[in-house]
Amino acid sequence: MRWDAQKLGTQDSTALPGLALAGLQRSVRTPEFAGVTFHEVTCKSALNKVPAASQMPFKWTVNPTRGCLHACSYCFARPTHEYLELDAGRDFETQIVVKTNVVDVLRAELARPSWAREHVALGTNTDPYQRVEGRYRFMPGILEALAHSGTPLSILTKGTLLRRDLPLLAEIARTVPVGIGVSLAIGNETLQQAVEPGTPTPRARLDLIRAVRDAGLPCGVMVAPVLPWLTDDRAHLDALLRDLAVAGATGVTVLPLHLRGPVKPLFLAWLREHAPALVRRYEDLYGRGAYAPREYVRWLHERVDPLLVRHGFADRSGHRAGRRGAPGEGAYPEGSIASGHLPVHEPTVVAAQPVLF
Repeated sequence: MRWDAQKLGTQDSTALPGLALAGLQRSVRTPEFAGVTFHEVTCKSALNKVPAASQMPFKWTVNPTRGCLHACSYCFARPTHEYLELDAGRDFETQIVVKTNVVDVLRAELARPSWAREHVALGTNTDPYQRVEGRYRFMPGILEALAHSGTPLSILTKGTLLRRDLPLLAEIARTVPVGIGVSLAIGNETLQQAVEPGTPTPRARLDLIRAVRDAGLPCGVMVAPVLPWLTDDRAHLDALLRDLAVAGATGVTVLPLHLRGPVKPLFLAWLREHAPALVRRYEDLYGRGAYAPREYVRWLHERVDPLLVRHGFADRSGHRAGRRGAPGEGAYPEGSIASGHLPVHEPTVVAAQPVLF
């Protein structure tokens, strides 16, 4: 594997991109994380620049780890593990790369005269509040470094460990814009635990949303991904949006599932085990690309729009509605359905009546 030359004191042109400073420090296993190996590395850079062609509303990200204990079967970040000569399946869930010096490197980068204090997003690749954060405690230092430099920030997470840092975030929000987003797309706990086995339950994440709002911070919600024939049922979406409204969410963004690269066969394998009747439907729906066809997106749009209005996340003209303290600058989701990147071909399959898991 590409890490073999990364011993302390070694510089190597083949080292992990963006990760090798003094190289691999050690690989650690611990009883609290059975079956998981943490590969502790030093990094050259903490700030990652988003490609100019990207449609993301931010230019910079910070990812203190690579790989994710959440083990979501649909995770779009899985292919990034292949850059490390690890696989996008089990390795992504059990071989976790930890940037031990990320806070010190970030402080140095933010102190450069050239730093323009542009928005930095956390949680765009792997979740900064997955369980590994409880062991390494990177986030308080990262948040303090960003705040000290006057840099706006946002966080997107499924991790209830965020509650630990709410007092710090509330303090930071007095000096820099802070956006908080919670990802919650599946209200059925049985289905949620099957497809996202390492994540907190829907109830725990609803409690997290309440805690964020009680701390005086905005809390948008990513209802993403919507899984065709599993979570696009009107009753499911209605109940989930109702629960989000009651919890105090300040905005909602709805996104359909996309299956890029190796994620597609991995998710189809999950379907074969848990919902085999849907395999052929998914092969038809995603057979010509990674993204849901236009016709499915249009169908989902028409289904979701009235529900967003019903629960106060949009007005009847389709504009987002401010609810119980609208999110400030840099906040996450804004009460709309987003289609993401769409294929150029016209679809051949439309969404049928969904079935429940």
